[in-house]
Amino acid sequence: METLRLILLFLHVLGFAALIGGLLAQAGTGEKRVNAAMRDGAGTAFLTGLALVGILSAGDQEPNNTKVAVKLVVALVVLVLVMANLRKPSIPQGLWAGILALSVLNVALAVFWSPAHAWV
Repeated sequence: METLRLILLFLHVLGFAALIGGLLAQAGTGEKRVNAAMRDGAGTAFLTGLALVGILSAGDQEPNNTKVAVKLVVALVVLVLVMANLRKPSIPQGLWAGILALSVLNVALAVFWSPAHAWV
C-alpha cells in the first residue's frame, strides 16, 4: 500500500509540475493559451489527488478532510478553467494569471498545511 501511495504522490507532483511548467513557459510571450502540458498536468494532478485520498482513507491514516475539501475545490476550479478554454486560440492575461495563482496556491496548501513536515 505504501508503494502505491508513493507512486501516486510522485505522479501527483509531476502533474503539478506539468501544469505550472505549461503556464510558466508562456510567461514571456504576449499571447497566452491552454497548452497540452496544462491540460495533462491538471488532469493528472486532479485524478492522482483523488486516488491519494482513497488510498489514505483505506489505510491506517485518516486524511484531513478540511484540507482535502479545500484542495479539491481549488483543483476542480483549475481543471474546469483549463478544460473550458482548451480549444480557444488564446486566453486573457487575467485568466492565465488566475490559473497560475490557483495552481501555486494548491501546492502551497499541500506543503504548508501538512503535519508531515513538522518538527517533532
